[in-house]
Amino acid sequence: MKALILAAGGGNNMAPFSVSRPKPMLHIAGRPILDYTLEMLRESGFTDVNIVRGPFGDSIHKHYGTGAKTGLNINYIHQKKAEGIGHAVLLAKKSFNPGDHFLLIYSDIVTDDNILSNVLQTFHFSHLPTAGIVLPEETGSFGNVYLDRDMRITKIVEKPKRKDLGNYVLAGAFVLPYSFFDLLRKAGGDMMRAFAALIKKEGMKASIWEQGWIDIGYPWDILTANRVIMDTWKYSMVHRDINVKDAKIKGPVHIEEGVEIRSGAIIEGPSFIGRGSYIGNNVLVRKYSSIGPESIVGFGVELKNCVIFGKASVGRLSYIGDSVIGMNVGIGSGTMTINQNIDKSEIAVRFNGRKVKTGMDKLGAFIGDGTVLGGGHSIRAGSVIGAGLTVPHHHTYPPKGR
Repeated sequence: MKALILAAGGGNNMAPFSVSRPKPMLHIAGRPILDYTLEMLRESGFTDVNIVRGPFGDSIHKHYGTGAKTGLNINYIHQKKAEGIGHAVLLAKKSFNPGDHFLLIYSDIVTDDNILSNVLQTFHFSHLPTAGIVLPEETGSFGNVYLDRDMRITKIVEKPKRKDLGNYVLAGAFVLPYSFFDLLRKAGGDMMRAFAALIKKEGMKASIWEQGWIDIGYPWDILTANRVIMDTWKYSMVHRDINVKDAKIKGPVHIEEGVEIRSGAIIEGPSFIGRGSYIGNNVLVRKYSSIGPESIVGFGVELKNCVIFGKASVGRLSYIGDSVIGMNVGIGSGTMTINQNIDKSEIAVRFNGRKVKTGMDKLGAFIGDGTVLGGGHSIRAGSVIGAGLTVPHHHTYPPKGR
């Protein structure tokens, strides 16, 4: 059996990070999301993987190449325009053989264990097309799944109007027959219509996933996904080629080669520090912080539950909490991310002129790639700062004549 990964989408609601990378190349716990998907495939016995890539897809090809470093054979299929999931699946038809089944995976889901093995096991027992399903906290944004007593799927309702159905939803992993391509073509590329036709024609078995799962749809989901992965860490992984001077390290931490940690620093796990990074004197790295490679964290900085993609610098005496920081971001000294409304109410984030409720009462800032933020700023909770911007220092001018 071969696998098909849909990795073309950037995500309309993933600003400011979607302007420079596809969603699967977002970093969590020190690695691109796609790393975890490929790892699950390898653990499940797969050797051949097809990846549909779209805008900015060159970054996927450049990072993984032919797949040699992952232990997989990777073939790339290019979706030139964002024409939807169904179109992406149809583009891959020639990569599969008639009569075979294939594993379909959405690349923007993160789980704390191997959901693919779970779906495959159900398929091998039932010999029916299979869909992974999960029961998240909120189901209104997903396709709701209805089951009979034999755990067969009877109906899928895409994004129902009612928000209180409390039903299972599609988890983003499927085993499908080659005939699904023709059903999808007849449905005009509409995945839900094609699934309905498949259920009627062959039936579809449900594979229930009861462990950690998240579908990354908004920037703050990066923080949740980061915690999902880090909560699986039981032990520390510290490269022997690091330079630590009188620092305290406790809990499961992953530290890569070439990292320098100066005296007085405290690193609390689970946390990650990427290769070649510098952690200054008296820095506090709190739980669930992921610091990407070649980053510089200055004197007295506190990091809490944040994801820094890499090659970033955080100036001295700054506080970065509950935030996501893109690649090559410069943050000036004395910068404070405010991560809570004064009345402790739910934080809303503004996207394209509309406010989106996050369901969180603690949330910091989202800063896009290549942005330089001057010193002395206090950033409001839930702020989105675009990519490639230069924000001047926040300072006081002396009185005239002085």
